[in-house]
Amino acid sequence: MRALLSVHDKTGLAELARGLVDLGWDLVASGSTSATLREAGLPVVEVAEVTGAPEMLEGRVKTLHPGVHGGILADRGNPTHVADLEERGIEPIDLVVSNLYPFFAEPSVETIDIGGVTLQRAAAKNWDHVAVVVDPADYDGVLAELRADGALAAHTRRRLARKAFASTAAYDAVIVGWLDETDPEPATLPPTIHVALEQAAELRYGENPHQAGARYRRTGRPGLWDRVVQHSGVPLSYLNVYDADAAWKLVHDLGDGPAVAIVKHAVPCGVGVGADLATAYSLAYEGDELSAFGGIVALNRSVDDATVERMVAAAQADVVIAPGYGDGVVDRLRARRRNTRVLEAEPPHPEALVLRQVSGGFLVQQPPRFDAGRDSWRVVTKAVPTEEQWADAELAWRVCAHTRSNAVVLVRGGQAVGVGAGQQSRVAAAEIAAKKADGRARGGASATDGFYPFADGVEAAAAAGVAVVVQPGGSVKDDDLIAVADDLGLAMVLTGERQFLH
Repeated sequence: MRALLSVHDKTGLAELARGLVDLGWDLVASGSTSATLREAGLPVVEVAEVTGAPEMLEGRVKTLHPGVHGGILADRGNPTHVADLEERGIEPIDLVVSNLYPFFAEPSVETIDIGGVTLQRAAAKNWDHVAVVVDPADYDGVLAELRADGALAAHTRRRLARKAFASTAAYDAVIVGWLDETDPEPATLPPTIHVALEQAAELRYGENPHQAGARYRRTGRPGLWDRVVQHSGVPLSYLNVYDADAAWKLVHDLGDGPAVAIVKHAVPCGVGVGADLATAYSLAYEGDELSAFGGIVALNRSVDDATVERMVAAAQADVVIAPGYGDGVVDRLRARRRNTRVLEAEPPHPEALVLRQVSGGFLVQQPPRFDAGRDSWRVVTKAVPTEEQWADAELAWRVCAHTRSNAVVLVRGGQAVGVGAGQQSRVAAAEIAAKKADGRARGGASATDGFYPFADGVEAAAAAGVAVVVQPGGSVKDDDLIAVADDLGLAMVLTGERQFLH
């Protein structure tokens, strides 16, 4: 039996090779791999001796030769293949051990592997006769099976082949992504998208207990959720991750000051900004105490004693997520809410593209963002917002952008006091927001994610007592609505930018 070894990552290589030699295997290896094996005192034949062709182009060409690939690709049950090997004096190869240049960590032209990818694909294609190992984590299992049974079972070779094809597919996907990212004239949306994912964590279940669920990440590229530290609480479920991600993005979109967002079913139910984190938490929680029960609490500052004192006195939260926790804070949260998942996370990083699955394919768009800021907004009424009302208007607009359409958000004094979300009509969203506000919006601001088509939405905002209405504008009835706002004594601000979230 003969094994070909050609690896960049030498982890566990000597131990694997020594185990193969002890089982009577012959070793063939490429340049640096053969040197490592010789240093370990193991007998090895260099690839150049097999091919009769020394490595060239600074190692770019070494295993790309019929003497190697003929031995890998030959169908041992095909007489023609066997005859070809005999005619050319090529010995079969029964095991290929290969891993690739570190393009994931060091993307460049020089780290694009060619020979390794070709070895993996060739061996994987011929899995009926050849085993391929691309992950050092599989070395011990392969050796154990060889020692126990003298050969690898067909189902093992098939599993290893699948892993090899997954390896090369992910490798190519990352290269394509890198070429897109470094393109001096990038397309707004690329002509093809290549996404390779690996399972990062099993979850308790999917959206419902009868559905399996897991979290995946881009292959070889750990993301934010891989670096989240869970300090306490039961394991995360699918919806815990989904909702906490929504809350985490929202709280980091509320400006530079202390802020807290409470999210339920991926929809904000409480948002507060204040001079300190404890004040921001109180504003967020008191915005809708009923909905806050079992919600996700996201804080953009390290949780201190004053804040945790208010948190432990409030309703149960399923998840608390923050950039850090003061001394003893986690213990206090754990003691009061044993099942609450307490997470520590880094700030979110926007994705280059947003993908949403539909039947038979995907919808793709650029990530949500705020292109229009207050400097480009237009006051179109006689009434003009005060500075305090401007602050409320900006907060209402940002919260609205994170709320499912149709959405209306009411804010007063740095506190979201009413949120109407996911309604088929905008006036219904306004009525729900006003009902939740229960008079607390008086003198504050109302924001809606799309333009008002009729006057009833503006009238509903006025009925809630707000002083400012923020909307994108763009309706054929804009002039009529501006006149209505003037009659009602409202200030109306047009952002010129829609912020739908479906």
